Amino acid sequence: MTGAAALGNGARIAVLLGLLAAGVLTGAAGWLVVDLWFPGGLALALLALFGLFLGSRLALGTGIGVGAATAGWFLSYVLLGVPRPEGDFLLGSSGIGMYVYLLGGVVLAVMCATMNLPGDRPLSAAGKAK
Repeated sequence: MTGAAALGNGARIAVLLGLLAAGVLTGAAGWLVVDLWFPGGLALALLALFGLFLGSRLALGTGIGVGAATAGWFLSYVLLGVPRPEGDFLLGSSGIGMYVYLLGGVVLAVMCATMNLPGDRPLSAAGKAK
């Protein structure tokens, strides 16, 4: 047994909370890097998101891990996008980089959540999986 089937309910909840926290941290770092170094920072942030989403898919063996990481990533966007009491925003969406990061992150999350891994195929009673 591998992935989510080998974990108990308590361990699965702990892993999901850890992925939620990793999504918040990766999202906050990504949002700040996109503004700092535009073309390279955008690629770096999207690669970090891809690594997080793919790792969460592999860690649990199901798309629910990607959902937890995506929820954390989107939570960081909401928290950084709320106006401060001074009237300005911590996260300024002045350029196209923020929109590409948001759309690219959603595409990566959907891609990782819906992918079929070699271990996902059912084994036939007649022989090995191909």
